[in-house]
Amino acid sequence: MNDAIGGFPLDASARSPHLPAVAPRESTSRVIAEALRAAIVDGTLAPGAPLRQDAIARHFSVSAIPVREALRQLESEGWARTAVHKGATVAPLSADEAREIYEIRSALESLALGLAIPHHTAATLRECASLCRAAERESNPSLYVERNVAFHMSLYAPAARPQLEDMIGMLHRRGERYLRLKFGLPAYKGESDSEHAALLDAVERRDIPTAQRLVVAHLLGTGNLLHRFLTERAQAEAALANQPKPRGRRARAPSGS
Repeated sequence: MNDAIGGFPLDASARSPHLPAVAPRESTSRVIAEALRAAIVDGTLAPGAPLRQDAIARHFSVSAIPVREALRQLESEGWARTAVHKGATVAPLSADEAREIYEIRSALESLALGLAIPHHTAATLRECASLCRAAERESNPSLYVERNVAFHMSLYAPAARPQLEDMIGMLHRRGERYLRLKFGLPAYKGESDSEHAALLDAVERRDIPTAQRLVVAHLLGTGNLLHRFLTERAQAEAALANQPKPRGRRARAPSGS
């Protein structure tokens, strides 16, 4: 939407196809949170954009209660920030947060792999391979995020550790915006696909040490790449903002006859 910096669409006429209206029901807060999350991921709602409860409630034709619940959920996941007297806004992208998310993921997903690999079956490995190919073929950024998450989670599912799976899933959700940045760098998307294939091969061979080493390298590498990219972008933006503004030319006095 064109008014992403000014806030959420202010009336029904500004509805976006990415933000469908829904009728009130038990899962309304979850639906609203998912719609807002999708709008943040695809850039419809920019970092720093206000998330006004009344505007969101009008858009979805609901009361303020499910909107508050949705915003609390987004804040707990790192998508939104709330300040006293200012309300909720889309959280800014942070180089340090991106790196830390992937550092934590590397530890948890290495643990999950070690627990899962002994319990993989021919059927679960076929599913992993199918999801790996789907991610490799995907060219749509939003769908790639989904395919990537599905592939990673399929590797860990046989571990049967629901709390560990929930923690990893939460980190995947917090990292969606950052993963989209990496997808925007085509060379690195291809690199990720190759790393996924090597990881899958190690899992299929039930080589736990190699699989753990590969997933750690894959995730730490992504975190470092995003940290470097965001740091350099912030430095470039700061340098641009600090450049002196060009002064207008003074009008010449008319020459005498």
